[in-house]
Amino acid sequence: MRVLYTCIFRVAVPFILLRLWWRGRRQPAYRQRLRERLGRVPTRLSRAPLLWVHSVSVGETLAAVPVIAQLAARHPDWQWLVTTSTPTGSERVREALQPVLGGRLLHYYLPYDLPECLVPFLQALRPSMLVIVETELWPNLLHLCRKRKIPTLLANARLSEKSARGYGKFAKLTASMLANLDRVVAQYDVDAQRFVDLGLPPQRVVVSGNIKFDLSIDLGLASEAQALAHQWRGSSGRKIWLAASTHAGEDEIILDAYRELVKTFEDLLLVLVPRHPQRFDRVAHLCQERGFRVARRSEGLGLSPRDQILLGDTMGELLRFFGACDMAFVGGSLVPVGGHNMIEPAAWGVPVITGPFLHNFATVGQLLTDAGGMVVVKDVEGLVLQLREWLEKDSQRITAGQCGRVVAQENSGALQRLLNEIEGLQSGSQNQ
Repeated sequence: MRVLYTCIFRVAVPFILLRLWWRGRRQPAYRQRLRERLGRVPTRLSRAPLLWVHSVSVGETLAAVPVIAQLAARHPDWQWLVTTSTPTGSERVREALQPVLGGRLLHYYLPYDLPECLVPFLQALRPSMLVIVETELWPNLLHLCRKRKIPTLLANARLSEKSARGYGKFAKLTASMLANLDRVVAQYDVDAQRFVDLGLPPQRVVVSGNIKFDLSIDLGLASEAQALAHQWRGSSGRKIWLAASTHAGEDEIILDAYRELVKTFEDLLLVLVPRHPQRFDRVAHLCQERGFRVARRSEGLGLSPRDQILLGDTMGELLRFFGACDMAFVGGSLVPVGGHNMIEPAAWGVPVITGPFLHNFATVGQLLTDAGGMVVVKDVEGLVLQLREWLEKDSQRITAGQCGRVVAQENSGALQRLLNEIEGLQSGSQNQ
């Protein structure tokens, strides 16, 4: 099955490259660094242990940052290779990890899952261990790591029911791929069981919880968020609604709800943050088409009392934005994407609204909903109804936020358990 998969992948490569070129029309970064995707990188001369972390894009990279930072502090002799698959993920690696790791950091795109791409990559860099964040599994990558005795660990692993069904359609390939993993550190029991049902040996899986609950909000970050809130509220003390990580099809719903709300709450500020940078201009145009006064964060001109919408068209500021708002909608949930990280607003004590499509955060969403820190709505009417209630009843809004914060605090601790697993596996490989 893996041989057949490899043959199909080889046939697909020209079309994959064509798609990169096509996406590069709007994001030129997709047309750059193609040699890395083909596995051609400079040879590493150092003999120091090289811990390889793969985080496909922004969300996984942000989850990996505290893991890498803590391990790097504990093991100053380790070097780090971080791979991503997208330009936005690459940008976050450089911004978040370069200051922490300095010259100990190597960063490339993950090569295509073909032996002719992976073998030269592995030969040039000689990693001592591979940590994959969440669920980014590639048959040839895991096979070659096993063949070269490179331990592999799947960190903060989650597997939705939908994804499990998809893997189950290729049962033999999936089972052989999972057999090449040395350890799976799953978020919850339901994730662990799905991996076992697909063929992972039960003794190789442990449950740690979700490391995204181990969110560190230090005094500096809290001060920055407070300053933002003061700037945005202005002299009128206006309320702030943040719509975060929105996708195509959600922005229209958000704007419809906002139009209804400002009939009653005239000075309500909407901070709208699209998930993908290539959509910033399109969303700005959409807001203007609807007749709203829009300021863009990237222009750095601040807000006037007449501005109704602030477009968050910068990168790396969303966590700060959550700390500056009164209530948050988390996107990817009113369209069938699967939802994005609602732990971040909860950790700030900000009440959360999402849509019903939450398969990427099903357990987290259930925890927050059951505790009263999150509300799920289905449409514009539900969104307006819930926001209106929180705008009219401050005590209810504040209580919901506090409930979410309690959930975030009670579910922390997964990070330390994951660190122990990584150190144990790395130590075992060095002693072999």
